[in-house]
Amino acid sequence: MATEGTGERPAASSVAGADWLADRLPAADSPQWQRLEAGLRQLGAVDRAVYRAIASVPTPALDEPIRRLSRAADNSRLWLAIAAALAITGGSAGRRAAVRGVLSIGVTSAVVNLGIKSVYTRRRPDRAGAGVPGERHVRMPGSTSFPSGHSASAFAFASAVGRDLPGLALALNFLATAVAYSRVHTGVHYPGDTIVGAAIGASTALTVSAVVDRYQDALPGS
Repeated sequence: MATEGTGERPAASSVAGADWLADRLPAADSPQWQRLEAGLRQLGAVDRAVYRAIASVPTPALDEPIRRLSRAADNSRLWLAIAAALAITGGSAGRRAAVRGVLSIGVTSAVVNLGIKSVYTRRRPDRAGAGVPGERHVRMPGSTSFPSGHSASAFAFASAVGRDLPGLALALNFLATAVAYSRVHTGVHYPGDTIVGAAIGASTALTVSAVVDRYQDALPGS
């Protein structure tokens, strides 16, 4: 589950975004490798430019609601509350969806926090340098920036619950998108962190759901 720390870490272009991958490409003189390296560095530049652009747009009416949404998703509290509501009021389908959603969050959190974040050491954005307004600030997490754990958990839950309750899929994915955006708006993630986090969460939910379905199908009387 996504957690919040207290350390504010400055950005460093040598480890930011796709530059990290470009720095680790094997040395090669072929035009294909050179184009790949150039493309990765340009993606990194776009990522940082979008972050700065969002920081520069005044949004006083939105800052407090978005900040609250971002904080509500800390430690997946928002999704666990929705899962509890589904389990209580949603009948058998709601209970299945809640279990599937919570399992997907757990597996996704392990993949992100114990796996990817320990390998890909992207520093957090320089919130002060980019001029992110103080009214938007939430605590800067102490973990590395890539990928966004909040985004991964959000899309893991939305994708998993949507399997059992397709009528909620659109609303939950919209809420997950809002949570992912809130991480950029509050200055704690680059856009690329949230996009990759969303993809990891959704794909992990599909894998978890397939395992759950196979297990259920193997039960006597299924």
